[in-house]
Order: sequence, then structure tokens, then C-alpha cells
Amino acid sequence: MDATSVSGKCLCGSIVFQYTGAANWTLHCHCESCRRATSSPITTWISVPRSAFAFTKGAPRYFHSSPGVRRGFCENCGSPLTYENERIKGEIHIYAVSLLDANYASPSCHVFVNEQLPWFEALDDLPRFATTGRDGASPIRIGPKKKMN
Repeated sequence: MDATSVSGKCLCGSIVFQYTGAANWTLHCHCESCRRATSSPITTWISVPRSAFAFTKGAPRYFHSSPGVRRGFCENCGSPLTYENERIKGEIHIYAVSLLDANYASPSCHVFVNEQLPWFEALDDLPRFATTGRDGASPIRIGPKKKMN
């Protein structure tokens, strides 16, 4: 995703953010923690360099969801906004659908499909990784599960 400046906001508009330059990556996550944080079967994340990101209006509250992890949200409307992990200090993850124009998001894969809900399937042809897909991992499949007749 190449963009000069990309903005996003919470539902009520109390918090606005912006990042400049290209994203590190964009992906769909199926892990239980992300599902619970959004009350949805899948979360689409955009990773951007920490140095390229800023809140331009308001500031989120934070919930520490696991050791070393904090999730930012709007205390007025409850919109989830960010994910930060101590192990990856140089980046911040933002929810793709919080962008003013979510068409800037172009996911490249699915991660943590080993935690995917059995009743949900995305019908794209992206690679699916059992966990993070990092460290040269091979996808467990490309595209959705095959339907059984």
C-alpha cells in the first residue's frame, strides 16, 4: 500500500490518526484475541512504522490484553484502533476498517488460521498460515477451504 498520507478515525470522530508512506504489511488475522477485541470473526491489520504514525486529534485509552501488548481504543464510542507489542517496538498496527478510505488496505495473507472459526471462510485466493507466517513459514493452503460435497 503506497500512500503519501492516510488518515483514519474512531466511530464518533473523537480520535483521528494519520500515517505517511507505505505500510509494512496488511493481513487478515483469525486469532482468538483479535476476534474478541473486535467481536468479529476476522480482523484486518495494517502495520506501519511507528515513526510514520501520529494521533492528530484526541488520544486513545489502552487495554493491556496480554503481557507486553496494549490495544488502543476510543473511550467515548469504544472503537478499537491500535495494537502495540513490546517485541516489535518499531511498528504500530491499526485496524484497516478504521481508515477514512479502507480501499487503501490490500491484504496479502491470512494468519492464525489454526484458530479460524469453522463457520467463517473468506473467499479470496490469499495464502493461509497456521500461525504468524513469519520466519519463512510455508502457507498451509492458498485460498479457502474446499467445500465437501
